[in-house]
Amino acid sequence: MSNQTQPIQLNQLIQTVQPSPTLAVTALAARLKSEGRDIVSFGAGQPDFDTPERIREAAKRAIDEGHTRYTNVGGMPELLEAIAADYNARGYDVTPANVAVSCGAKHTLYALNQVLIDPGDEVIIPAPYWVSYPSQAILAGGRPVFISGGLEQGFKITAEQLAAAITPKTKALVLNSPSNPTGAVYTREELEAIADVVLEHRIVVLYDAIYGKLVYGGAEATEFALLRDGLADLTITVDGLSKSHAMTGWRMGFMVGPVHVTKAVAKLQSQSTSNITAFVQTASIEAFNRPQPELPAMLEHFDRRRKLTVKLLRAIDGVTCLEPKGAFYVFPDFSAYIGRTGPDGPIADDVALATYLLNHHNVAIVPGSAFGAPGHARLSYATSDANIEKGCARIAEGLSALS
Repeated sequence: MSNQTQPIQLNQLIQTVQPSPTLAVTALAARLKSEGRDIVSFGAGQPDFDTPERIREAAKRAIDEGHTRYTNVGGMPELLEAIAADYNARGYDVTPANVAVSCGAKHTLYALNQVLIDPGDEVIIPAPYWVSYPSQAILAGGRPVFISGGLEQGFKITAEQLAAAITPKTKALVLNSPSNPTGAVYTREELEAIADVVLEHRIVVLYDAIYGKLVYGGAEATEFALLRDGLADLTITVDGLSKSHAMTGWRMGFMVGPVHVTKAVAKLQSQSTSNITAFVQTASIEAFNRPQPELPAMLEHFDRRRKLTVKLLRAIDGVTCLEPKGAFYVFPDFSAYIGRTGPDGPIADDVALATYLLNHHNVAIVPGSAFGAPGHARLSYATSDANIEKGCARIAEGLSALS
């Protein structure tokens, strides 16, 4: 195209948003591997297991049986029924009308921001946070308001902090337990205190429960919407099959919440994505309608890797690493190494530290500043024991080489 034409102008909102750093790190690590580098990547937020065979086979059958056409925008009736039945077995009182299916839990959260947030609305986001929460609020015209749940608090906020952050402009709270990036899991008592504040101030809760089945060491995932009478009217639970069933690339997420909200999400999708892939929905019915014998083995592997990663990181001088209770991430504090000097000059921040480790020691981590926690880094232990050992050894070597 001609270089003499004026560039097409982008809108102001998209210019304020950065690409997902977690996906960027994963893509860069993959590119370096393709170029022949021996890269150990702790970046990917996805199980390293295959999707269960019975679900893969259900998808193949669905294609052969002609499930390749449009479906209802918010999901096939049979899938909505299966999800509603699964949640009612947990103690909910919902119908298929309380469910909407979207292209992954990330898209569900995006759609919810679009239908709930008006320009100027405040969205409270505990930090550390998943990288997409602030951007999704901004793209809806909202203003993210951050509450710090630091290392000394186990990466969790308190009910008192929430109450202090609420203003007349507060519309919603985004709550994630188990947490990405920290692996922190709120106790029932902690969530009950938060629920009381939510009910007092009548704010909406987007409860991201995508890691709800991945808990360890006696921790339990709590159904937030069930904690208090009336709380279900203010809570939208976001879930999916990506993490629990190793189906990240299938893009199957959903929400369970008030009917007028599910209808609004379906309306939005009717003008954007339409339905999610038809045969993915059919395969997802298989996931909901059958037991999940693969989960205990997955949890056993993740638990072992969790303990191994924490042990190896804690053995590095100057590194603090809390033991996560859920998901498949650790969130160590590397701030003792910020300000030191490497072969390319001073390590000014966690981004520079991650760049140094990748360029000079062939290990990829995601800087904590991407999650609102400078000085930390997120490492996914959804990889082999051998990779964990090799990668942590490289981190140790790289840190010890700094002066």
